[in-house]
Amino acid sequence: MELNDILFWVGHACFYVKANGLNIFIDPFRVPAQLNEKADLLLITHAHFDHCNKDDIEKVVKKDTVMISSQGCLEEKGYRDVITSKPGFKHDFKGIHIEAVPAYNIVEERLNYHPKANNWVGYVLDINGTRIYHAGDTDFIKEMRDLKGLDAALLPIGGTYVMTVEEAIDAGREIDAKSTVPMHYKNLLGRQGSMIAEEKFKNGLKSALIMKEIAEPTYSFQ
Repeated sequence: MELNDILFWVGHACFYVKANGLNIFIDPFRVPAQLNEKADLLLITHAHFDHCNKDDIEKVVKKDTVMISSQGCLEEKGYRDVITSKPGFKHDFKGIHIEAVPAYNIVEERLNYHPKANNWVGYVLDINGTRIYHAGDTDFIKEMRDLKGLDAALLPIGGTYVMTVEEAIDAGREIDAKSTVPMHYKNLLGRQGSMIAEEKFKNGLKSALIMKEIAEPTYSFQ
């Protein structure tokens, strides 16, 4: 199974996986009108607006979408029958295995953004043996050392709230996925800064894979 055939970057931290006749959306944000795919499974890493955004969630959900989210996200937006995840959570959905892993800050100036006590998460998906890790918003944390046999690691590199490029390169080397995809940076770094970050990421990590967004790139949260 080729990664480019199943994994698509919508933009920011939003990806969708198309496999086994299913669509899996992670952290919908700024979903473009031309993307008509609907979610069979929706995964939310944490409660911040650029990851748990009701307007964008409504663009991708359908009546029978199964929703999995860390606490304090979907239920507070009025959704019912949400499956709550936390680190260590495991779930099987139509042949796809989902595991929630920790996502939090350890750098002092970021500690209030994603506290470990919130039990926010990243996700590892196992799809017919292809393993994809979406890190959520996180620093380079010790639990990443336990992640093995990944085909893709999707890592935030924008700094301020998450890892810097340099920290993400160190994390990528430790994780040692076949492909390491940067995310969560263009809104934070701007056009020129994003180009510099991508080049630095590619030069620092042999497994680096720069994906093209489905949505028109945006360089601001405005």
